[in-house]
Amino acid sequence: MSTLKKTAAALIAGVLIAAAPVAAEAKELFLYNWTNYMPPDLLKRFTAETGIKVTLDQYDSNETLLAKLQAGGTGYDVIVPSDYMVKIMADQGLIQDIGVNQMPNFKNVGGPLKAPYFDPDRKYTAPYMYGTTGFTYDSAVTGPLESSWKEFFEPKEVLKGKIGVLNDQREVILAASYYLGVPACSEDPKQMKKVQDLLLAQKPFVALYNSDGTIERMVAKEVVMHQQWNGAAHRTKQDLKTAVYVYPKEGINLWADNLAVPVGAKNVEEAKTFINWMMDPKNIAEATNFTGYMNAVPGSAEFLDPALAKDPAVVPPKEDEALMKMAPGCSAKAKELMDKVWTNVRK
Repeated sequence: MSTLKKTAAALIAGVLIAAAPVAAEAKELFLYNWTNYMPPDLLKRFTAETGIKVTLDQYDSNETLLAKLQAGGTGYDVIVPSDYMVKIMADQGLIQDIGVNQMPNFKNVGGPLKAPYFDPDRKYTAPYMYGTTGFTYDSAVTGPLESSWKEFFEPKEVLKGKIGVLNDQREVILAASYYLGVPACSEDPKQMKKVQDLLLAQKPFVALYNSDGTIERMVAKEVVMHQQWNGAAHRTKQDLKTAVYVYPKEGINLWADNLAVPVGAKNVEEAKTFINWMMDPKNIAEATNFTGYMNAVPGSAEFLDPALAKDPAVVPPKEDEALMKMAPGCSAKAKELMDKVWTNVRK
């Protein structure tokens, strides 16, 4: 081939390459979720069914999540805030109205979480898991204990240095408030001083404040008692048969976690696809079977592990249902007092 023909062929090839359609970018989704709170196999199946690759990062408290969003460096497409935090984030313009109530699978949602106080129209969030926050103890070490926060906050000597506490300001202070008969989110400094005194007196019995690894810590018998979410208690009992989850007679926090899309998310359509997919009965059931928490999709029942229904940590006895309380978001004044108490306890 002559030099001229070679040059012409090269030019034509270049034009054809330039004119060829650009390959579609791979779809992706960045999920920011609580630690150990979504089955890896479920995410793999989502990718297989939708072609959307999921990258998962994890956090240990609503406050960690809030601080990340307030700093403006989210980088995430789906987040999992709890009930009270949804209201805070919506009021601060940190999450998007994604019209969850218009999504095809929203028809599967039922019960009180279809229109909860924190998002009554379900514009911002879809329900994920809900449960309670009590405490678990190893009855092989302690023997039977009273169903009271007294066992946790004013424990017996055998538990000195053997109690694990969640690194969660709200959960810890709410539990102490229930025990003392102090209103949730109290704005009274004297009442909050009582809460602080109780938590400070408990400290010699506390091995650590940590929301991660509660299951492994109990199973390994590194602690004898641990404040836990009920799903973690269920999973603890699978390997530690002598573990007992307590519904304290003074009251127990009822919470609901939700799927939301932060403002600034880069993959909004992929996020909507994921959230709608998670409201499918089979998919949300797989999450329940993994986490040990219940969901708000009644149709998921046929896909659930029968062991869940038999565990009172997951499905509370009828007589304990009245003990469950969903605390509202706290006022700025109450939050300031809680911050001071938590700072003094943790220093």
